[in-house]
Amino acid sequence: MKRLMFYCQHILGMGHLVRSMEIVRGLTQEFQVCFINGGEIINGFDIPAGVEVVNLPAIKTDAEFRALQVVDSDLDLAAVEAIRRAQLLQVYHQFQPDVLMIELFPFGRRKFSFELIPLLDAIQADDRKTKVVCSLRDIVVTKQNREKHEQKVCTLINQYFDLLLIHGDPKFQPIEETFSRIKDLQCPVYYTGYVVQPQPVESATLPIQEPIILATIGGGRFGHELLDAVVAAAPALETLIPHQIQVFTGPFYPEEKLQDLQWKATNCGNLRVDRYTPNLLQYMQRADLSISMSGYNTTLNVLTTGVKAMLMAFTGNDDQEQRMRSQKLAAMDLVTTIQPEDLAVDRFVALIQSCLQKPQQTVQFDFDGVAKTASLVRSMFEMQQVA
Repeated sequence: MKRLMFYCQHILGMGHLVRSMEIVRGLTQEFQVCFINGGEIINGFDIPAGVEVVNLPAIKTDAEFRALQVVDSDLDLAAVEAIRRAQLLQVYHQFQPDVLMIELFPFGRRKFSFELIPLLDAIQADDRKTKVVCSLRDIVVTKQNREKHEQKVCTLINQYFDLLLIHGDPKFQPIEETFSRIKDLQCPVYYTGYVVQPQPVESATLPIQEPIILATIGGGRFGHELLDAVVAAAPALETLIPHQIQVFTGPFYPEEKLQDLQWKATNCGNLRVDRYTPNLLQYMQRADLSISMSGYNTTLNVLTTGVKAMLMAFTGNDDQEQRMRSQKLAAMDLVTTIQPEDLAVDRFVALIQSCLQKPQQTVQFDFDGVAKTASLVRSMFEMQQVA
């Protein structure tokens, strides 16, 4: 089997890790996979069988992306960067991949150039040619100095990369809306369709038998005000609807805030608060309504399960990705968007009641991103053999 090395750096939420791991799951039939995780380890996170995981000393950032921070070390950032850079090069030389897939970079994560550029330079200097692939979601975060940013992306892609895979459907979200210079890239560019988690064939036994309203905020480092609104609305909803409200705060949610929400839940008969579940998709299948942030993975879970949904966009660091996604879907009447003023208790209760009464909608997007990614990566070698 050919060898594939996949680099993923999640720094705030866990969406990049979830999407990357689904892509890797689809590659394991044809590639021996070494997965490089640069972010915080998530206990209980599902790793596909046969995948070797290398956890670099973890780095994260704050909600405004101001600076990188070391997660679990007494060392300063410069020392951790040096350790990571050496470890990444060591893994490359030992594993000798036929393919290196890098998630997001250079469209994002350029603060990790300290380790990625030396890796890419080592590949170019090596006699055996490793193919380099960029794995990119559907919406690129635009920068204040967009012209300078896009020029840098073009320079890096054209210097180092053999293939760009965009994990989206151009009929819904063409890349040109957030990256204007796609035609200046010299490597092949393909849309794969959306990367989605497979629907479970057999649902896990859930601890809730009543109708469910599901509330989540991904990794849990942001979106706290949304969960606060859900918990504040629960007492009023208890007398109005028959639903049990299940809250998952995410693995990175602060422990003291989790304890506070769980204490409030003890005094509310329709509310349950937990940190994390590996069965989130099963909960969403069962739910009558999902209340969440509008990140890539959660939104796709909403669309593939068909659950009615209320979505709130993360806008830290002037990031417009989630706003763009949720507003487009709301215009298609597929979801309801949550604005900051909607979080007031009475308004939030009314919005939940209104959303529960809406008819369910179906959507026809390309959700074949996992299989198409595997096919496109494999085709690089098939074309090489023909040539």
